[in-house]
Amino acid sequence: ALPNLLVNGASGIAVGMATNIPPHNLAEVCDALAFVIDRYDQIDDITVEQLMRFIKGPDFPTGGILYRYDRESGPEREDVIARAYAAGRGHFRVQAQAHIEEMSRNRSRIVVSELPYQVNKTNLIERIAEIAREGRIEGISDLRDESDRSGMRIVIELTRTADPRAVLADLYKYTPMQQTFGMTMLALVDGEPRLLSLKRVLQLYVEHRREIIRRRSEFDLARARERAHILQ
Repeated sequence: ALPNLLVNGASGIAVGMATNIPPHNLAEVCDALAFVIDRYDQIDDITVEQLMRFIKGPDFPTGGILYRYDRESGPEREDVIARAYAAGRGHFRVQAQAHIEEMSRNRSRIVVSELPYQVNKTNLIERIAEIAREGRIEGISDLRDESDRSGMRIVIELTRTADPRAVLADLYKYTPMQQTFGMTMLALVDGEPRLLSLKRVLQLYVEHRREIIRRRSEFDLARARERAHILQ
């Protein structure tokens, strides 16, 4: 039995409500559950910060960079992941992993190796080609997909006069290479939709497993008593 709601995530829309739970790392979730079980008698005292020692944040299968702090925040930067886990709702900025490589004759290229969650690679390449044709991004001379079994690799070659950092900033601005993931941890609890914090999700999972184990044990006991009756 695994806490699939957190590990695999979930998304769906119903009448007047929606859920969008990001996937999480299995080992991290299990470590957090063990922490909750060990302190179940003092569960009210468990904080989000304690749970985040184990669950660092969402674990997107496509990789990318997830920003923990708001770009606009000042010196007292607020942890948007901790805030979302505490409230059950929040927004994260997710960005593609890209780096600049130098080429011959003073030219350079941008190589994209990871994409934000649920961004389609083919659609992204078509989008980059489209805005390059429209002239919204200048300096792109060639675009190709060099992905193979060793990993993803989108290569964007630039002209000699192009500033690679400026082009990369425009790519983040005009293409799905930068996305906002809106998390809403809405789930059915006793048949009613509830917005759940990270701690509440873990607590409900532990309660669910306790109920399953109790019912399984009662079933095994009933069978054993029936067998004992026959033997007697």
